[in-house]
Amino acid sequence: MLHFDAVSWVVVISCAMMIGFSKAGIMGAGALIVPLLAAIMPARESTGFLLPMLSIGDITATIYWRRHADWPKLIRLMPWTLSGVYLGFLWLGRITDQFLMPVIGGIVLFLVCIHFWQQSRPDYGTRIPHNWWFAAIMGIMAGTTSMLANAAGPIMVIYLLSMKLDKENFIGTAAVFFLLLNLSKMPFSSKLDLITSASLLTNLAMAPFIVIGALLGVAAVHRIPQQLFDRVMQIATALIALYLCVKPLF
Repeated sequence: MLHFDAVSWVVVISCAMMIGFSKAGIMGAGALIVPLLAAIMPARESTGFLLPMLSIGDITATIYWRRHADWPKLIRLMPWTLSGVYLGFLWLGRITDQFLMPVIGGIVLFLVCIHFWQQSRPDYGTRIPHNWWFAAIMGIMAGTTSMLANAAGPIMVIYLLSMKLDKENFIGTAAVFFLLLNLSKMPFSSKLDLITSASLLTNLAMAPFIVIGALLGVAAVHRIPQQLFDRVMQIATALIALYLCVKPLF
């Protein structure tokens, strides 16, 4: 297992619970995970350390929400997403965080604005989310940003909100999507030595905390009205995008 001091262990355990909570409940609740882990270990290593824990959270969420997954939307999205994963693998190591993060943040902010515009003008752009090229663009972006920086969450929030899914279908579709996505990234991350036996053992030790977080997330979702759920997703996504934009400045 990896060796951490007491404060770092608190951070890792907190991140594990936030992973479960965000995967099975409120996706935006995971906004702090990446910066917290990057604060206690190098950014490159934190990416590999995070991936297996995300996968454990995906498995937990999928077990509970799988019946609500919208498979036609997943089937339309996944080939493009896997293409994006491969592109991200090719680019990994050639693109710096200082360049990548603001680009991702800017794209997500643009998508958030488009989504708000669609909601305010329902007579315009209603066909856009259902065109094949929309799924292609979002899928490639999600796969690429996920491979490069585990940053596909905001992109998928906007895609799923555009599909006008209710909160159960939203979470179920996201759970299966990210399970398939993160499992597809495992061989590439292993090839790049981002996942080691020591980090994997530490990830497995965090599994109980991920499950606890997932149970709390499920309980929270059942108590949140649909309109509030959508608004929380939008606000959390905008905040994450802003963080990505300003991160290189610090």
